[in-house]
Amino acid sequence: MTATETAPDPERATLDKAASENFPVAPFFLPRAWRDDLMAVYGFARLVDDIGDGDLAAGGADARLLGVSATEAENRLVLLAAFEADLRRVFDGTPAHPLLRRLQFTVRRRGLTPEPFLGLIAANRQDQLVSRYETYDDLLAYCELSANPVGRLVLGVTGTETPERIRLSDAVCTALQIVEHLQDVAEDLGRDRIYLPAADMKRFHVQEADLGAKTAGASVRALVAYEAQRARDLLNEGAPLVGSVHGRLKLLLAGFVAGGRAAIRAIAAADYDVLPGPPRPGKVQLLREAGVILRGEG
Repeated sequence: MTATETAPDPERATLDKAASENFPVAPFFLPRAWRDDLMAVYGFARLVDDIGDGDLAAGGADARLLGVSATEAENRLVLLAAFEADLRRVFDGTPAHPLLRRLQFTVRRRGLTPEPFLGLIAANRQDQLVSRYETYDDLLAYCELSANPVGRLVLGVTGTETPERIRLSDAVCTALQIVEHLQDVAEDLGRDRIYLPAADMKRFHVQEADLGAKTAGASVRALVAYEAQRARDLLNEGAPLVGSVHGRLKLLLAGFVAGGRAAIRAIAAADYDVLPGPPRPGKVQLLREAGVILRGEG
């Protein structure tokens, strides 16, 4: 590195990914304190996913911050263990990674507990050990770790958690995870992961090799449509969450549900052929869906 070059900022590299998500992470209309805390939670969730997927920023800065040697920087399980150790310092010490130091302020201000964060780490650890799911129930159990903690943290940050809201939030978050899996079938296969339940693949006569094609055949499209309907049903189940709150939080939660519905519409518009690349909704579709939800029409 020359004197005129600067080292990559791992914190900024992680947070900048918020713009590419299916749903708004911390939109401008929220109070500044909420935005700051939601971005801190997002930074944690995005970084743990990047560790689990092997997508850390080039240069090894994250591994060094976590105290992982260069020889083990490619070992995801080692990185996840180091990240978990640093997370625990959020609650009883001083974490080393800047994203976790940022998170510590949020944890203290909002009284957040370790469990949702540990669930997200457990999900990424599971990704290193489990690459196929036999049944839909098995997939739901994975989403309980990989997705539902995010919604619970949003409720925690905003001080609005109740048992019923948590139940509704879990339905929305699981739906969003399933939608993301459908968008990313080809990408996940490239990582040797399949999140389409094996029992459903068998029912629709889909082989693993079919998922590696450039375009989807009729059987794959039928399977994707079936799983998309499951996600749609979950979004409908969780949609009353939006009406249970008021003000700016209502807009945020409507954005989450709208993001999922718009993504499903984009998948349907592609005739359920997700193999060439992830179908993404446009902003107009997202706003239209949000308007329907806020008017209480769906």
